[in-house]
Order: sequence, then C-alpha cells, then structure tokens
Amino acid sequence: MAAPSTIAVNGSSAVTSSQSLLAGLDEEQRVAAEALLGPVCLLAGAGTGKTRAITHRVAYGVATGVYPPSRVMALTFTSRAAGELRGRLRSLGAGGVAARTFHATALSQLGFFWPQVVGGTMPRILESKGRIIAHAADTLHLKLDTPTLRDLAAEIEWRKVSRLTMEEYAVAVQDRTLPDAVGIERMLDLHTAYEAVKDERRQLDFEDVLLAAAGMLETEAWVAQQVREQYRFFVVDEYQDVSPLQQALLDLWLGDRDDLCVVGDASQTIYSFAGARSDLLLSFPSRYPGATVVRLEQNYRSTPAIVDTANRLMRDRAGSLTLRSTSRATSAPQVDGKAVAPTIERYRDDRAEARAVANQIADLVAAGTRPQDIAVLYRINVQGAVLETALADAGVAYQLRGGKRFFELPEVKQALMMLKGASVAGTVEPLFKTVSDVLRSLGWTQDAPETRGAVRDRWESLNAIMGLAEAAEPGTGLREFSDDLYERAVGQHEPTLDAVTLATLHSAKGLEWETVFVIGLSEGLVPISYAKSPDAIDEERRLLYVGITRARRRLHLSFAQAAPKRQTPRQASRFLEELHSRTPDVGGPPPGA
Repeated sequence: MAAPSTIAVNGSSAVTSSQSLLAGLDEEQRVAAEALLGPVCLLAGAGTGKTRAITHRVAYGVATGVYPPSRVMALTFTSRAAGELRGRLRSLGAGGVAARTFHATALSQLGFFWPQVVGGTMPRILESKGRIIAHAADTLHLKLDTPTLRDLAAEIEWRKVSRLTMEEYAVAVQDRTLPDAVGIERMLDLHTAYEAVKDERRQLDFEDVLLAAAGMLETEAWVAQQVREQYRFFVVDEYQDVSPLQQALLDLWLGDRDDLCVVGDASQTIYSFAGARSDLLLSFPSRYPGATVVRLEQNYRSTPAIVDTANRLMRDRAGSLTLRSTSRATSAPQVDGKAVAPTIERYRDDRAEARAVANQIADLVAAGTRPQDIAVLYRINVQGAVLETALADAGVAYQLRGGKRFFELPEVKQALMMLKGASVAGTVEPLFKTVSDVLRSLGWTQDAPETRGAVRDRWESLNAIMGLAEAAEPGTGLREFSDDLYERAVGQHEPTLDAVTLATLHSAKGLEWETVFVIGLSEGLVPISYAKSPDAIDEERRLLYVGITRARRRLHLSFAQAAPKRQTPRQASRFLEELHSRTPDVGGPPPGA
C-alpha cells in the first residue's frame, strides 16, 4: 500500500491512506479514479458526481505518487469552477495542483514568453469588443445600435474559436444567421476593419490570447518544450464545451503524450453558438484508441420522477446517457403518502403565470423552504421582469443571477477592505464579534430592514458576509477569514443570499436547487423562434434538459397562452407535448388541452 498522505479537512490536518480517497466512490467513480495514466474519457450525466470523481482521481494520483502535484493541470471554463476545483483539491491533499481556465492558462504563458519571443511588453487585453467594433463600423459609415454590436462581437468570437481564416469564414457565413442591419458583405468588411483597428491600437481580445499562445507553441519549439516540461497530466472538465481553438491549444500542451482525462455530457452542450463542439467528446475514443471510457449514470441529485422526466426528454438522442436514480422515494416531497411528480401547468398569460409561480413560492417559504433553495428559470432575460414584480408583490426576496457580481458590490468591497485592515491590526476579539462590529459600522443590523429596494439589497449583501462568519469553523481567526474572503472574490465563489434565484437556462448550468420552476415553455421561446435547423432544435432540447436536471426534489414546468399585446395565442412547446405523452406520472393537464 502506498504511504499515507496528509489531507487538510476543514482547516485541520489528518493523516489518511490513499485508499481512503476511493472509499466513498461508487463503482464507476472508482474505476475513473484508478485510471491514472493514458487517455481517459468520463461520460458523466447530470448529478452523477463528476466533480467528486475527477478531484478524487487527481488526489489519488498525488497520494500514490503517480502525479507530482506541480505537473498536473486541471482545466475548466469559468473562474468560479476553477476556484471550486482548487478548493476541493486542497481539502483532499492536492493543493499544489493547478486548476485554471483555458484563458487564464494561455494568458499566463503568453505574459511569460512574450518578452522573449516578440520583445517588449505584451499588448493590452480588451475588456470588451464593443467600442472597437463601433469604431470599425464608423470607418465603413455604418451606424449600429448596442444589441447589434453585441451580436457582431459574438460573431467575431465564433469565427476565431472555430479557427476560421477570413477566406474560410466568407464561405461559412453564407449559412449563418446575421443581424438584420448587416448583410454578408458588410459582415466581412466589419471583421476586417475590426482586426485593423485592434492591431493599430496594439490590443488583443480574449480569443487572440488563445491564438497567440497557440502560435508561440507551434512556431517556437523551445517554448513548447518548456511548457510540456512544466505540465504532464491534464484534466479537462465540461469537455463538451471545448471549441476547436481550445482543442488545438490543448493538443499543443500535450504534444505527443496522451495522459489526458476529459469529462463531459453531450446532453449538456448548450454553447454551440460560442463554438462548443460535443463531437470532440463523443469522438474521443476513436481519436485515442484504447482509451478508458467510463459512463457515470448514477444520479445522486434528483428524485426518481425528475430523473425519469429528464431521461424521457433525451430518449434516443445521440450521445445521451440514461440516468439511474438512487432509492430516494423517502426524500421526495409527499402528498397523501405519494411522491410529488413534476407538474406541467398552463396559464392565461405571462402575468398570470408569474403571479401563480410567486404565490407557490411564497407558500413554500411559509412552509419552511429556504428561499435560496428555490429557482425560477427561463429562456431569455426579459422574461425575468414580470417575475420580479410578482415576487415583490408576494413579499419574496429574489436575486438575479448574471447581474452585478457579489464581490463587485461597493458595500462588499468596503467590508472586505475594513476586515483586512482589522486583521492587520491584530485584533484578539472572537471572529463573530469582530465581523459584526465591522459590519455594524457599515450599517448592518441584526434584524432586516422592513423596506425593499437599495437599502434592503445593501443589508442582504452585508448579512451574507455575517452568515459566512457564523458558518466558519470554531477557532477560525480574522486573518484566515479575511484571506478566505479574498480568495472567494478572486475565484468568484460568492456566498448564497437568502433569496430566490431568477436565472436564464444558460446561466443555471452547473447549479442545483431543491425546487425549480421552468417557465415560458412555449413555441417561440423553447425552442426559441430563431432555432430553425434540426441541430438548433436539438440544442434547445438540451437547454431544457439542463433546466430539468437542476431540480432535486420539486420540478414545475409551465407556459402562458397569451403574450402582452399579441393576438395570436402561443402553443405549448413541443417538448412539453412529448413529456406529457411519454411520462405517465407527470402532473397537470395536457399542454394543448
């Protein structure tokens, strides 16, 4: 047996054997964790514990001495996900492992090698393409509004992550859906003008960071050698979201080696508009003959009825997994001794739908459900406005996911600065008292203010910090607590507010709640009106699958028959029709009744 390794648990240290890292895994997760060398592909369905599997795999590799921690790179797509990976790996004794986004890794390498390869300082990174695109449009005598500028930025990003030259893009654009204000010829001119303005100003956009890093590795053998000497073992989470450009960079990091573990779920590919390619996941075994392929299909998140609904939605779809539910009937909500099935509801109009959902949420909260355990999901942001009004009228606090980030709020920045200052001063007061004193000086009170609006929002933010202090391990010092807050800020690991979450289906990916309402499930919204091709419709199906699999115990699906100021009634989404006909125990009337 390998020598014991020291693993940090809740801030303390405990000695455990490498075998204990495998003890809590199911059979499939254990197979994945023990496959340490060569190509490994984890096909991981929603709620199957994929993060647990990959972090225990890396930690097991470190504990057994197979992986030197400094030579392992775990790659993911958001700073929040990377922060979560780092935290889990650290708690499992693998704190020396790097966990970063593709962009952060490429930017670090670019910043290090640029002076030696190109000379001078690296160009400035654009925070947003909007102004450059607007200037490029001016040179072409085009006046474009803000939404069109955003669409143009997305189109430029798609071209770059797809690794298309301007000549190749000129062919591909023939089949692209473009903004009404810009035809094909103008679109090509704008791409060219954008690159010219950017180069003239000596700036790089985020896609250029990946392109330039790949270019250095391709053209400078010594750069590639240094990078490959640094990192030998790679893990890529959410591999179904990898773009051709990211895959090219990954191939360059690997070189002729094959110590690569990828994890993903083709049924959760919802970013093809941004260049994501699930075929890279599905073709992995053919690209790496002899690869270890493990299917994680044991769902630990949702009740059997929710799992069954998800399976029925994705039945017979290419690359889909068949989830298996654990025996959780006793944990499912009960009515008259029977588990509550997912429901499908039809409402007169959007306001009626919003009011009904808000009232149901108010009833759940009154019965003891925590607001932060409830989410309302929808296809596009504008659908949230009527919900905000309905929830406010019902006296239910809510937060918009995708709004201003918690650690970017002025009151939170001020609190962090004051807590940091108090920690430097070396206070010896208990953590709870020191934090409460600092927050009281900023206006926090033990009881919430009666009013809604900015005053209440500020209190909720400060109260969330107080909640973190209350939840800290006994004996945690102010300096340790302050450092943890700053680490959360860097990793965008935000605390949970005591409020219902409102979010688009896209922004809900990777999250979960006890109760989920998915609203607006009508033709034109899900699937969205511009989804015309079979591939686009399939992506909309996957988007609903993501929404369904966010729910642990309760799932409520609904649509409204009438839209404001429109005479033509809406039709229920074709996906609702399928679910009602395929799922005998789904509640509610047939959508078209």
